[in-house]
Amino acid sequence: MAGAGGPDSQESVEAVLIADFEKAGTARRQLTLSAVSTIAVSVVFLLVAMTFGETLISNTMENEFEGDWWDTPLHLRHQMDLPMDTLRAQLPVNGTYEALPYTEHFIEVELPASEQDAGFPGPAVMHVALWLPNVPEGTQVPVIMTIHPYYDFGGEGLPGAGEDSSPNTVPDGGVGKWVYDTFLPHGYAFAQASTFGTGQSTHCQDVKGLGEQTGIQAVTDWLGQQEWSNGNVGLMGKSYAGTTNWEAAQNPSEHLKTIVPISGSIGVQEMFYRNGSSEARAMLYDALYEGATADAGTDDMRMCSDDLIGPLNPFSTWAGAEFGGAEWNDYWDERRHLPDVLENYRGSVYIVWGMQDWNVDPYHAFPTYQMLIDAGINARAISGQWAHNYPDQPDRHSELDSGYGQEAYPNMSRMDWAVELFGWFNYYLKGIGEEPAPMVQMQTNDGRWHVEDTWPPADLMWDMHTIDSSWGNLGTVSGLGGSVTLTSPVFENETHISGLPTLHLDVSTQACNGGQIFATLYDDTDNLRLGHATMDIRYRDGGYDAKATAPFSQYTMLMEFNPLDVVLPAGHALRLELTETGEDYLSGPCATNPAGGLTVNGGTFGLPLIDRPTTHEAWFEAPHWWDQQPIPS
Repeated sequence: MAGAGGPDSQESVEAVLIADFEKAGTARRQLTLSAVSTIAVSVVFLLVAMTFGETLISNTMENEFEGDWWDTPLHLRHQMDLPMDTLRAQLPVNGTYEALPYTEHFIEVELPASEQDAGFPGPAVMHVALWLPNVPEGTQVPVIMTIHPYYDFGGEGLPGAGEDSSPNTVPDGGVGKWVYDTFLPHGYAFAQASTFGTGQSTHCQDVKGLGEQTGIQAVTDWLGQQEWSNGNVGLMGKSYAGTTNWEAAQNPSEHLKTIVPISGSIGVQEMFYRNGSSEARAMLYDALYEGATADAGTDDMRMCSDDLIGPLNPFSTWAGAEFGGAEWNDYWDERRHLPDVLENYRGSVYIVWGMQDWNVDPYHAFPTYQMLIDAGINARAISGQWAHNYPDQPDRHSELDSGYGQEAYPNMSRMDWAVELFGWFNYYLKGIGEEPAPMVQMQTNDGRWHVEDTWPPADLMWDMHTIDSSWGNLGTVSGLGGSVTLTSPVFENETHISGLPTLHLDVSTQACNGGQIFATLYDDTDNLRLGHATMDIRYRDGGYDAKATAPFSQYTMLMEFNPLDVVLPAGHALRLELTETGEDYLSGPCATNPAGGLTVNGGTFGLPLIDRPTTHEAWFEAPHWWDQQPIPS
């Protein structure tokens, strides 16, 4: 990343004001050096600050960096004097702008004819709460928005259901409060909006469908057109609030400059099905959202056609995909966000994902990252071994179990993440500095961080293994307890698996015309879980197109594992355990048939390997947050 900072001649007044208040004496954080170096650098800093204000010079015995604190190179960030005494990432320099009282806005949206509601039709209106920084009159500022259905969300106080969550006029506890505290004081407006059919937004809740997408895009456009706005809007959020980022980018407003989807699914079918295997929650997903956002009034008699179709689709897909059960309507296709983003969006994307996320699996992030780059969309990604969390939540990260991220803790928590985003927003929302270079920050399962130009890394080499009787006894996998265990030969050298391993199994169906395999990968020597793959044989070629399957027939299942970045120590072996289902996946339709099952006859196991010696430049050290606060137990 380049080091020069400062607004160009085309930037708004606001960008200059940011520079001025920092120049006027705001304390700057420097790299932590030895005592002698610190004194020397302090003298240099004072001189430079008096002259230039915006430039910070830091020197170490082995490295030299000159530039703004937000451009501190990744491999030097662990030396920054960052405040890391809280459970969220902080910036080393506090902003000086206070927030004005929030204002509420109701934005009328013109919907396509296909999305008009029935029952009690009326204007489709999106509700937005807005906080502006108290900047000098005439100053234009960019805006960061988070948008989701979780405001006024819950049980309406009914017995056993609990109270509703806070409205969108209160900064939420995820992205909201953090952006309000961290970025608004640096001259960013902040908005919280409710998706259609939730909070005070009208219309019906078209869960992730075209109606919802249109509403999100309309609010984005409105924010970019206001007199106080510099025309640049960024979206950010986790889970559903991350999916809305992709929705905004499907048919984007010209004002949408960047999105930061944190574990936000790239599509609804993609979230619930992996190679045809269905997660259990898929069956009630739509119905539960409709129930949690419903109030007892005429507004909730407003219906969209997808309110009826949505709850049925998971059942028809699971039971009869090979007979068109997934294709009798356009429900899944309408909610497949990524293809539209790749075709229509020309902003930027910062992907954040946990490699142990079981809510929205990391296969949503990879190979999506490289697909974005190939489409001409600048992107970055950060993926640690956390679960469905933010990068900077050490208390949540401490709750992980062995084999599910625990071995990477506490080094997984990234308290420099705010610094990373500050530079990202500076460029894309304020036009300050040079465009950030694409990169992926990836953490291994044993806690080490490495940075790659892309991920899976471009220089990976495939290590192919033939599965035969030397791996163990081949047999039948069934829903009534039949399983197969396969153990590899010992790996003589340390082996770094980085990518999406493949498992191509030659199988035979039994008397039932289907079957499913859930493969769990272990470090056999330590009995440590490393990752998993799953497939319904109807989707044996991968993807989302089912094929009919006949009893007593032979097929090849082209399975692909969830993304892995794991290190197998020298002298260890791998183990594959094949069962009919596992974790949070449903059993297949043939699981309860005593004559069902899949006989494993052999196959090929492919490992994507990279060579990263300990001295390789890709490795970097993350800031030691545990030096400033106790490690949560």
